[in-house]
Amino acid sequence: MQALGFEINPILPWSVLVIFMVSGIGILVLMAYLRAPGVLWRMVFLIAGYVALLNPTFVKEQREYLPDVVALVIDHTESQQIGDRLETAQYAADELRSRLENLLNLEVRSTVVDDAGDGEGTRLFESLREVLSDVPVGRVAGSIFITDGQVHDVPKISEHIDYAGPIHVLLTGDPTEEDRRLIIEDAPKYSVIGDTVKVLVRVEDYNARGELVPVRLSADGKEQSTTSVKIGNPTEIEVVLDREGLMAFEFDVEPGPSELTLENNRSVTSINGVRERMRVMLVSGEPGPGLRTLRNMLKADPAVDLVHFTVLRPPNKQDLTPVSELSLIPFPSGELFSANLQKFDLVIFDRYHRRGILPVAYLSNLVDYVLAGGAVLDIAGPSFSSSLSLATTPLSKILPARPTGKVSEVAFLPLLSREGLRHPVTASLYKNDEEKESANQPTWGRWFRLMEAEVLRGKILMQSPDQRPLLVLDRIGNGRVGQLLSDQSWLWARGFEGGGPQQDLLRRLVHWLMKQPDLEEEFLSATVERHQINIVRKSLSPVTEPATVKGPNGKVEVVSFTESGGGQATARLTVQDRGLYKISHGQLSAVATVGTENSLEIADVRTTDKILSAVAAASSGSIAWLGETGLPDVRSVAKSGSKTGPGWLGLQKNESFRVAGLVRVPIAHELLLLLFLLGSALMAWRKEGY
Repeated sequence: MQALGFEINPILPWSVLVIFMVSGIGILVLMAYLRAPGVLWRMVFLIAGYVALLNPTFVKEQREYLPDVVALVIDHTESQQIGDRLETAQYAADELRSRLENLLNLEVRSTVVDDAGDGEGTRLFESLREVLSDVPVGRVAGSIFITDGQVHDVPKISEHIDYAGPIHVLLTGDPTEEDRRLIIEDAPKYSVIGDTVKVLVRVEDYNARGELVPVRLSADGKEQSTTSVKIGNPTEIEVVLDREGLMAFEFDVEPGPSELTLENNRSVTSINGVRERMRVMLVSGEPGPGLRTLRNMLKADPAVDLVHFTVLRPPNKQDLTPVSELSLIPFPSGELFSANLQKFDLVIFDRYHRRGILPVAYLSNLVDYVLAGGAVLDIAGPSFSSSLSLATTPLSKILPARPTGKVSEVAFLPLLSREGLRHPVTASLYKNDEEKESANQPTWGRWFRLMEAEVLRGKILMQSPDQRPLLVLDRIGNGRVGQLLSDQSWLWARGFEGGGPQQDLLRRLVHWLMKQPDLEEEFLSATVERHQINIVRKSLSPVTEPATVKGPNGKVEVVSFTESGGGQATARLTVQDRGLYKISHGQLSAVATVGTENSLEIADVRTTDKILSAVAAASSGSIAWLGETGLPDVRSVAKSGSKTGPGWLGLQKNESFRVAGLVRVPIAHELLLLLFLLGSALMAWRKEGY
């Protein structure tokens, strides 16, 4: 298409032209005032000269009109899967594309918005911006949404939405829809184990507002209690965390009289159970090179509150040192080992031996303390093999190893036993798999002292090359006991012969004794990556039996494990349904939540026009219910005209173009202007000659 225009291309700057024009007009006025001859011809000369200096030209443009762009955004998220919404949306999209193709000079850009699974709900405007990211605002004819109206990224009206043109919304559902849903309004992120916390829940159902309905509470898939909740009123429900780590609490309300989906009748929240700082009592029988390493490790652990005593001189030693100078405070043996013993999670004896510090009655208290659920760690020194050994006290009832009376001071390399290769305390001490496979020859330094002992019970995790026990762990009663039959682990910390994983060993040993869940020998856990459940089974024996997985819909699947080394076996299962999955293997169980907890996508699934109405009105767009009015007609309208009306929606015509070619033609030909100049000058001179 061609277009004709006019433009001026002055030869001289405008400031110079203005001076010439003002000067010329002034001279003509003066000559006219003086009645000088030839004024008319001088005027013709001046006009011809100015035309030549202004250089006016006709401009002929070859224009190519660009198509307008309309964005068609189709909602395929989870809430659109309800009823026949998706079929309605697909039919409307196909019909719209057909109608839009009949409009001249129009480009249709279509996109489908699926559920991202990130819990952020339906993001239509995010997709719209991507579709129109490379389109100038002047070419946008409009935007059409086919959705249920549950959109979670609607911009504020004050925000810039001109990029979208008029926004037309086609709703797929029914304005009379009703649904019952359960909402968790407030829940703590963590809580101390054993404490009662409150979760604020609300049940919404406009058909039964004010009625009492039962809400069931389950913890890790096990039903705990039922609470009556008044519909529409926020209600606090108490929960108790009985273990460390994440616990999944599921709240479930019975179906209502009108339901679109049962997915939002239940909600899940995860609360992290944390222990109060674990109290550890360290009693050192005598100063030693390993004492500082052990103490520093315990002090550096943020989960540990350490009480430490070192026996520098036994009471029966006679010297001239005043009693008041022996210590800052007297050793509170009665307070620690009688009155407050149950307040400690772990008691550690480091190279301790009988020296009259602790009466036999207090050591008997330690036995009762362990049987009731406490823990004791004995790091043996040379005195363990003597008559002063703790094995000659009431503690012998709980210690898994009995000394033979021999102390070996020959260099040896600590090795992992067969059980140690699978036990969580020691399985990961090796740097890599090559160490496990190279005849059990780790690349760490040697020790030089080993208290020989006979193991009566428990599991040997570490040993010498000739299979003498080094680290023994045992469960007795409700408590746990550990024995490290050498006092030279500090050599690893000092880097002797390359050092070794002393910090890892002691930290895991201490935390196992204090019953940290992920250090249990028999342990089942599950994590979720999008729609894949990853199951980990820890065991001291090879895992041969499959696990069972029960989904939120009651369907049960069987999944087999694959040994991954270090006492672990793994399994993976891909699932589609959102919700709580219960995994069981033998006596162990775990839960996994697929999909974001309390996802916005299913929080409210009723079709609504309230969320998008303000944006549609601000952009001069419209909202139509497909089920009531059917698919509206599509019209091309002027940019300044109305964009909507009864039974139709409008897409604005922008008439954007690009110039493909340009031709300039001077209005006055150079030769003609020269003739005018010469002729007028000649006539003026001739007139003045008379």
